[in-house]
Amino acid sequence: MSNIGNRIKHYRTLRGYSQKELAEKIGVSNVVLSRYESSHRTPDNDTQIKIADILEISLDDLNGRKVKKQNEEPDALMFRDKAGFDELSPEEQQEIMDLVNDQLDFLIERKKKK
Repeated sequence: MSNIGNRIKHYRTLRGYSQKELAEKIGVSNVVLSRYESSHRTPDNDTQIKIADILEISLDDLNGRKVKKQNEEPDALMFRDKAGFDELSPEEQQEIMDLVNDQLDFLIERKKKK
């Protein structure tokens, strides 16, 4: 997702809101929200905060800023750009990382035997 408009639309649909519902919640018209989503307008800081709060995302996520969390495991970093990975529960993320690591170990051992 390359711009804030795409991210607003992505998270709005992910959370199951129509344009009209989200527009009402953030206090703008449906037309204004449509302009945000089509990148013809950019929401001001206060509106971005409202959008992020309602969609239950951080301002960093809304603005496409990738921040490495201090306690984030190195294994999780390779999945950071995979669509949907951040929406999984920590347990589901860990399960995926474990499966990938197991597969990697298997492939490394297989290559060593050749």
